[in-house]
Amino acid sequence: MLYRNFGKTNEVVSALGFGCMRLPIIGSDPTNIDEGKAITMIRHAIDAGVNYVDTAYPYHGTGFTSGGASELFVAKALKDGYRERVKLATKLPSWLIKTRADMDKYLNEQLERLETDRIDFYLIHNLNKSVWPILKEADISGFLDQAIKDGRIGYAGFSFHDQTALFKEIVDYYDWSFCQIQYNYLDEEFQAGKEGLKYAAEKGLGIVIMEPLRGGNLVRLPEEAKVIIDQAEVKRTPAEWALRWIWNHPEVSVVLSGMTTIDHVTENIKVAQEAEINSLTSEEIAIVGEIKRVFKERTKVNCTACSYCMPCPIGINIPTCFATYNDYWIFDGTPEAKQRYDILSKFAAPASKCVGCGNCESHCPQGIAIRDELKNVNALFE
Repeated sequence: MLYRNFGKTNEVVSALGFGCMRLPIIGSDPTNIDEGKAITMIRHAIDAGVNYVDTAYPYHGTGFTSGGASELFVAKALKDGYRERVKLATKLPSWLIKTRADMDKYLNEQLERLETDRIDFYLIHNLNKSVWPILKEADISGFLDQAIKDGRIGYAGFSFHDQTALFKEIVDYYDWSFCQIQYNYLDEEFQAGKEGLKYAAEKGLGIVIMEPLRGGNLVRLPEEAKVIIDQAEVKRTPAEWALRWIWNHPEVSVVLSGMTTIDHVTENIKVAQEAEINSLTSEEIAIVGEIKRVFKERTKVNCTACSYCMPCPIGINIPTCFATYNDYWIFDGTPEAKQRYDILSKFAAPASKCVGCGNCESHCPQGIAIRDELKNVNALFE
């Protein structure tokens, strides 16, 4: 396992981090984590050298107003001595914060849920233009200073979903130790993007990357892209190409992978053991650029399947609707997309049932006009 210095902290972290947002579940209930499989996966990763474990208050929940099952699961997975072998990261639910007292309330609740007296890396979750002014008014700086001083957290950071200008403002506002941004070869100019990546690195922050595979979308390639990578001298899977592209950046500290099977864990560990900084050749970087071109030309909805838009009060499975819609265009009008949509409509409300409430859009990190895009899904498939 390769390790990297974590910004201006004194910590050394594994290049691969275990993200606990997309753990395997039983059935369709996101709170029903398959604990047997998931514990095997996370402990296998730790045994192989992964020492960064990431979760958050709402992960594997049914909404954003209460805690999900992920933090509770992580507490179980890190028993038997595994807690002492990792750096634990979780996040303050920024959208629930109105006062300074709220911050202490949720942090203390998370310490109990995680069955620990210290969170090594504590992030302010999903900073954007809506929550940032409220957090400043509620004295986020004073809260973080106190939590570090009393030992409840080790280092303070934030995760981000907005524009580059706001990202730079937030970086400069507080003495952060690290940040977490969305970054992959399709998202070089999206949200914080490459400009934000370099800015944070120049300020000495450790940088954690989320959505390295775009919710799994970069694993499935259209035929035109498959032909491109088949011509490469070194043969790699689509996942390996995407991960190596990120680890090629010297600014990156940790890449979070939301692994859902033991095979994912095994492959990601193998890549993390070999992916050195600046190890891709100019020809290989050009290959990734060609794959990017193919995706950009074909993708219609910029969805990463993070499921922040869920649950829909009408029962529409929004991420699956968009994944199926994108598949239709990416894979040359494949009839399988229509078949999958028909099956989906038997178990969830179809896109045509959208009532335009907008609850989904208020939580979407990608800023997707979900209601308009659901109309497009409806027009194509229904």
